[in-house]
Amino acid sequence: MDPATDPTAFRPHRVVVLALDGLLPFELGIPHRIFGRPKDALGRPLYEVVTCAVRAPGPVRTDADFAITVAHGPEALAGADTVIVPASYERGPVFEEGRLTEELAAALAHIRPGARLASICTGVYVLAAAGYLDGRPATTHWSDAERFQRMFPRIDVDADVLFIDDGDVLTSAGVAAGIDLCLHMVRRDHGAAVANDIARRTVVPPHRDGGQAQFIQRPVPDPQVATTTAARAWALGRLHEPIQLRDMAEREAMSVRTFTRRFREEVGVSPGQWLTGQRVERARHLLESTDLSVDQVARDAGFGTAQSMRQHLQSSLGVTPTAYRRTFRATTADA
Repeated sequence: MDPATDPTAFRPHRVVVLALDGLLPFELGIPHRIFGRPKDALGRPLYEVVTCAVRAPGPVRTDADFAITVAHGPEALAGADTVIVPASYERGPVFEEGRLTEELAAALAHIRPGARLASICTGVYVLAAAGYLDGRPATTHWSDAERFQRMFPRIDVDADVLFIDDGDVLTSAGVAAGIDLCLHMVRRDHGAAVANDIARRTVVPPHRDGGQAQFIQRPVPDPQVATTTAARAWALGRLHEPIQLRDMAEREAMSVRTFTRRFREEVGVSPGQWLTGQRVERARHLLESTDLSVDQVARDAGFGTAQSMRQHLQSSLGVTPTAYRRTFRATTADA
């Protein structure tokens, strides 16, 4: 049967990256680096990544001392399963007045209903000006969040998180958070094992939860000041056991109050949030890569009971453990 008409024929998920004048080359490259890696068991790319401009193919200005040549025009957006808008530092009507230019509006009109939309850093202005974020939560770089909220009061702006997944529309903070967002989308599409493999190859942390704070007071611990590193390593080796906050604090010879404050400064979330996130990741790994029963996975991940794990996975991922395993087991085997 002709692959063009066979609904069962393999077709990679098409990611189209919209290159705007004044773009940051680093951020433009993030989707290509993350989505360009994963393949199935037959070596076929799981994603096709295409870059397009808002006008006819040709040069697009960057914020650096060079331009890039884009081979596709806005019509490429019509075939997108996911559209990603990286940041641009060239201020125009979108960023100064919160409205689309005729050229940009015509380009976005190519996007088909149902396509997934995502932004990196100030690329969120484009989604907001187009009305995609009205009445929805969104984030952007913390330094721009207040201005963004004033310009778009109908959007629920959260400046304290790395990224927000609101289903078919996802937004992220700056630069590194764009990597987190793209890994998150791969994890959502194909499971934790595939996303973790990409992270290892890219030499970045495999998972930073979207709810983690953008601005961490101690991203690099002061060697003269006690840190929480040893306590985190200790806890990761004992996720299957009950772990109390005081147990972690004792590992660093701190009071619970001091440890909690220092932990949040260094990691961006509370010890309890971090521990739950690590256990969710452990459960995902076991569900994808083993034949352990749901009860055993719950015990090994430290949730104690299947019901407790089910509640946490439902809250974090929107699916039950059984549904998660059924969805991602085949992809993990392929990987």
